[in-house]
Formats: sequence, C-alpha cells, structure tokens
Amino acid sequence: MHTGASISLIALIMLSLAWEGWLAPLKPGGSTLILKTLPLLLPLFGILRGKRYTYQWASMFILIYFTEGVVRAWADQGLSSRLALLEAVLSVIFFMCAIFYARLAGAANSRMAHSA
Repeated sequence: MHTGASISLIALIMLSLAWEGWLAPLKPGGSTLILKTLPLLLPLFGILRGKRYTYQWASMFILIYFTEGVVRAWADQGLSSRLALLEAVLSVIFFMCAIFYARLAGAANSRMAHSA
C-alpha cells in the first residue's frame, strides 16, 4: 500500500506538470494551471516516510484531483480528455492505497499498544 500510494502520488505530480506544461495546456506555451501541482507536494514527504496522519488527510485532499479529472475528462477533448481520465485513475489508486495503509497502520499500532 505504501509503495502504491507513493508511486501514484509521484505519477500524479509528473502528470500535472507535463499536462499543463507542454502536453495539452489550456493556453499554448503553458498554462498557469501548472500551479495545481504545488498542493500535491504538501503530502509527498509524509507519504514517502509512511506517516499515518499524512495518509489520512491526503486521502481526502486527493479527491479534489479526482473531481478535476472526471470533470475535464467529460468536458475536454482529445489528449486533454485522456490526461484527465488518467488523473482520475491515479487519484483513485492513491485514495485506495492511502485508505488501506492508514487502516493497516492503525491496526498495527493498536496491536502493539495492547501487547505492551
């Protein structure tokens, strides 16, 4: 779960940069929507370090990117629509991995507390 969350978050960061930077920006030459990548950096180090609290809040935070992906997959055309669908898929993968990791980490902490 940790590896899946880490890889999907990094892939989402790279997708956002490439999408709004040069693959299919809203405006030729790049879009200020590239700044949507910055909030994805907030949970990155906590996710990479396996911090349960980061997994918990990031699982809710990532739903913003899922929503954008679904809306733009429906509203955009061509490459932008396919990139939006990929954004939605990566968001779901991250969400699922984050939820399961937080749950498993919580259960492990609970078992350790009871055995001590």
